Amino acid sequence: MLMGSGTGILLVDKPAGVTSHDVVARARKARGTRKIGHAGTLDPMATGLLVLGIGPATRLLTYLVGLDKTYTATIRLGQSTDTDDADGQITARTDASGLAPDAIAAGVARLTGPIAQVPSRVSAIRVNGRRAYDLARAGESVELAAREVVISRFEVIAAREHDGCRDLDVVVDCSSGTYIRALARDLGADLGVGGHLIALRRTRVGPFAVSDAASVGDLAAATLRTPADVAVAVLPALAADADQARDLRQGKRVAGLAFDGPHAAAIAPDGALIGIVERRGTDIKSAMNMPEEPA
Repeated sequence: MLMGSGTGILLVDKPAGVTSHDVVARARKARGTRKIGHAGTLDPMATGLLVLGIGPATRLLTYLVGLDKTYTATIRLGQSTDTDDADGQITARTDASGLAPDAIAAGVARLTGPIAQVPSRVSAIRVNGRRAYDLARAGESVELAAREVVISRFEVIAAREHDGCRDLDVVVDCSSGTYIRALARDLGADLGVGGHLIALRRTRVGPFAVSDAASVGDLAAATLRTPADVAVAVLPALAADADQARDLRQGKRVAGLAFDGPHAAAIAPDGALIGIVERRGTDIKSAMNMPEEPA
């Protein structure tokens, strides 16, 4: 039987060629616990930051999945694929070597800000209970609805020509739920030459950076971020006294505490995370409690 190995948030730098679920499985073995979840996956070809919750800290993942993100990527203009990335089969080729920088800049600008994006048909979105990528691989028609996302930064930092294609190295800051593959596809379509993603790296999730992440070879020894440190990094901090901490842990409403936003991280006098609280009229009440650490 696997024994537990602490609780907290683990930042991992995923390598290319493995799935996010492979990384979770390795972390379970390395940390000696089955209770590990994630705050969003990466495709096998992608590298970069995975945010894992270990033990009771998996309860915090609900408050991390919606954080905005930063990616570095390479988009190949002049080729389309059936998956919108380099893992798929090329379905069309168009000479993109003559694209003017101004035309590319205008296309990038049209895809910056709030946009309606149709996810890739090989995404993990469920359609009638089945993953879209399972339907696509089975040869079934996949129709996904457009969703509103926000691209707050879409910047070309380098460009190269390659066999009639134009490769763009880009940096993208975006809201949760954005598909960078779809952004590559849509830029190519807008410019009339087709496009797909050939490299992707996630460098940031909310306040967490890949530069602080452990490699998959260091999962056993990697230091966990405490639930309190993580919670106050993404939510307002709310200091509770001993009586308030006891009442919140017992599920009671507490008066006399105020905060901005829908949720806050309630912190006990010893610095531990009591839980995530929400307003109930003029009082507050725990929306999620963390188990109290043994003395």
